[in-house]
Amino acid sequence: MDLRKLKTLIDLVSESNVSELEITEAEGKVRIVKSMPPAAGGPVAYALAPTAAPAVPVAAEVAPVVAAVAEPAPSGHIVKSPMVGTFYRASSPGAKPFVEIGDTIKEGETICIVEAMKILNEIEADKSGTVTQILVENGQAVEYGQPLYVIE
Repeated sequence: MDLRKLKTLIDLVSESNVSELEITEAEGKVRIVKSMPPAAGGPVAYALAPTAAPAVPVAAEVAPVVAAVAEPAPSGHIVKSPMVGTFYRASSPGAKPFVEIGDTIKEGETICIVEAMKILNEIEADKSGTVTQILVENGQAVEYGQPLYVIE
């Protein structure tokens, strides 16, 4: 499995409420399990499941373990995704994004689109202010309640 794809899957599990993800492809099988930290703010560990035995014997195969540390919550008002889907900053691939960092926006103004089941849902600002952070990459899958923007 491609290392970039694996990193993306780990990031998705880390940022979502999913505790376990298993994917089987021609190259093998990957299982990502999010262990619950003993105390809030502790590290989160992930492990890869063993894959099918290789055709050529390997002396020793070690499954890598990736640790992620929870980031501090951003300050200001957080606009969250109202649904599961794909986040888009603009109305079409070549169009100008709805908002940029530093833009002043008004309550009710469209700030992004979340595509769910082939339906493009315009997401509106629920507060007026200045956009200080964009927390999601264009085209990224988002979960219900996932932070999208920070407005101050």
